[in-house]
Amino acid sequence: MNRHVNAIAGRLSLRPPQRRSLEILDRITEIIPPHKGNGVEAALAVIRSEFPSVADFERDFPSLCFALATGVGKTRLMGAFISYLHLAHGLNNFFVLAPNLTIYNKLIADFTPNTPKYVFKGIAEFAVNPPYIITGDNYEGSAGTLFDVTLRCKINIFNISKINSEVRGGKSPRIKRLSEYIGQSYFDYLAGLDDLTLIMDESHRYRASAGARHQRLEACTGAGTDCHALCRDQSWCDPV
Repeated sequence: MNRHVNAIAGRLSLRPPQRRSLEILDRITEIIPPHKGNGVEAALAVIRSEFPSVADFERDFPSLCFALATGVGKTRLMGAFISYLHLAHGLNNFFVLAPNLTIYNKLIADFTPNTPKYVFKGIAEFAVNPPYIITGDNYEGSAGTLFDVTLRCKINIFNISKINSEVRGGKSPRIKRLSEYIGQSYFDYLAGLDDLTLIMDESHRYRASAGARHQRLEACTGAGTDCHALCRDQSWCDPV
């Protein structure tokens, strides 16, 4: 077991179901390293050899479902996953997708330092240099920070319901429009990252929505072919 599992579980005071989920993630990233280049079929076969309940990724890239009961603390688990992937595997870019405005605002609050339910409280590395939060409301103004090497960990938080409203009538969502500062759309910038990890919150609510179909949000991570993604959902896929 990776040494970071015990450290993160202790610092974040993870409950047994949360810790078990982190241990599963640790084992999966041991047998399938979370980097581009993993073939989907090969990755599925390897994971199923140890976790037979994983029947299918249901996407074009390795995607896992961690099903926890309501109230156990899925947002804290999300923080544990990000901490682990950053500290143990050097992943620096994360994309968190919320199903609605209420959860979107809650996620932003919980990922912001010095708030009551801050998810990284106790993670020493983030106390000195906390993750930089980019949201669906400020990403255009944050373009100047994208190439700042001092901001190692970046967490994008977006609201699928807002994207759905933008694509009504066949329009293109704002995230796909050209940004003069970076010379491409923010969508294309994300798609070009080598280590982007997609975390979906209750994706059964929006996986077939117009915004998801139009934008192919799964494809934000390397055209949907070689990304390591995590799904925080309780119904649409087989939990590990």
